[in-house]
Amino acid sequence: MREIDVSEITNVIKELCIEANYSLSPDMAAALNQAAKKEESPLGMDILYKLLDNLEIADSDKIPICQDTGMAVIFMEVGQDVHFTGGLLTDAVNEGVRLGYTEGYLRKSVVADPIERVNTKDNTPAVLHYFPVEGDSVKITVAPKGFGSENMSRVFMLKPADGIEGVKNAVLTAVSDAGPNACPPMVVGVGVGGTFEKCAQLSKMALLRPVGEHSEISYVKELEEELLEKINKTGIGPAGLGGVTTALAVNVLTYPTHIAGLPVAVNICCHVNRHAVRVI
Repeated sequence: MREIDVSEITNVIKELCIEANYSLSPDMAAALNQAAKKEESPLGMDILYKLLDNLEIADSDKIPICQDTGMAVIFMEVGQDVHFTGGLLTDAVNEGVRLGYTEGYLRKSVVADPIERVNTKDNTPAVLHYFPVEGDSVKITVAPKGFGSENMSRVFMLKPADGIEGVKNAVLTAVSDAGPNACPPMVVGVGVGGTFEKCAQLSKMALLRPVGEHSEISYVKELEEELLEKINKTGIGPAGLGGVTTALAVNVLTYPTHIAGLPVAVNICCHVNRHAVRVI
């Protein structure tokens, strides 16, 4: 049994909140660079190069990539041989978010109640997804999610008879309805299967897969490639102003489901698709 003081979790999450908001992950930076070279629309190309300039400035000057520094979504894969000491894990996670957003001068966008709308002033609480796994290490992924793209996400409770064509139509409908509001070029996370809440979780987890990597399931890989091609033929383009770069990737995750259902969730993310990872 390995003991980890929760203060270590707090410190790591603080650092990851800042890192994710200041610096784009290498896979996203490479995808944007490649897209800028291939974009056929002069205006679209200009927008993509401006986005790349913005990323360089944010990284060099240590300022946020985007003014919407998101709600902190945190995924923790915790080895079953780990024992936390020194306090409650949830409290430690939220303390890390509080420190990251205050010390990193990141915008505080969380309200304590969805109706009364009083700002918590430190961007807490976070949304925490906890997964027990084998081993004695802890993998922490911090994925701040801005709500320009989050608001464009959808859940579709399809019938089994809708099949894979129904899944395709659901994804294309969500992207078409989002249009420029999701700050394209976007990354499209898709969750298929499970239950109402499970497919939504899967769609958010799908956003964490590096751009350019595909599912190991052959039909899912084909689905990802087909959807990306179709999305980029919509003409929405960078910033919604036209072009062939509407999405940089479509990532699909699947899960077993009930005989009577075919849940599909589409979690759209903007061109920064922020996430930072550390293993302790």
